[in-house]
Amino acid sequence: MRLISICPSNTELVAYLGLTDQLVGVDDYSDWPSSVKDLPQLGPDLSINMDALEALQPDLVLASLSVPGMEKNIEALKERNIPHIIFNANSLEEIAQDLLTLGKACQVEEQAKTIAEEYMHSIEKMYSIAQTIPKKPTLYWEWWPNPIFTPGKINWLTEISALAGGINLFQDVELASVHTDWTDVVKRQPDYIMMAWVGVAFERIQPANLLKRPYAKELHAIQSEQLHVMEEWLYCRPSPRLIEGAIKLGKILHPKEYEQIKPPSFL
Repeated sequence: MRLISICPSNTELVAYLGLTDQLVGVDDYSDWPSSVKDLPQLGPDLSINMDALEALQPDLVLASLSVPGMEKNIEALKERNIPHIIFNANSLEEIAQDLLTLGKACQVEEQAKTIAEEYMHSIEKMYSIAQTIPKKPTLYWEWWPNPIFTPGKINWLTEISALAGGINLFQDVELASVHTDWTDVVKRQPDYIMMAWVGVAFERIQPANLLKRPYAKELHAIQSEQLHVMEEWLYCRPSPRLIEGAIKLGKILHPKEYEQIKPPSFL
């Protein structure tokens, strides 16, 4: 099949199913595996060049609704009658379902089933460790600094936090993404601050910017030196790579408890 992915997490799903050689185009932000950077790039995931996409004559386009604004890509695909699948996972289990859906569409169902099972087994193994940890720290995840956005309860980072023996600071808000402000963050007094700005190069995320905010240096997380810059590609994309991120997080929060755990073989 001639596949096109217009979202980084979808490109990663393709790779885990061993279908990278069927990709004929990707969005500008798809960067893993590194070989996809040699493919035609069709623009940022919020503004795909549909003329260029259509010219590649795809059999199937892997679209997404993981970021607000992607709806216009879906509308354009429908208008042009281009075959597509829409992925919009908010939970770890839904990511497993996405693997199965893609596997069925690309006729590699057994491969998808094997990987999905291994992926879910890794999640269960981490949960079993987390249940043995009596004191779980609170984590403030910052997705975007101005205005501030952070994941709420209906988001994989609430699950990732729990897998690693922590608690998402905003898990009480029944949303996938929460628009809040710094005053609210200060009031909640997080034990850890995790900066993972979506769409910003890792090296450009500067903790010094956060430290300039009112009362930042009075926070417990800052005083205990628990401000971390985290990789967007391990925490902000709904793909199986989140498990790699969860393991890394577990070793930050509880190094002794998670010392022996390793990523599943397909990672």
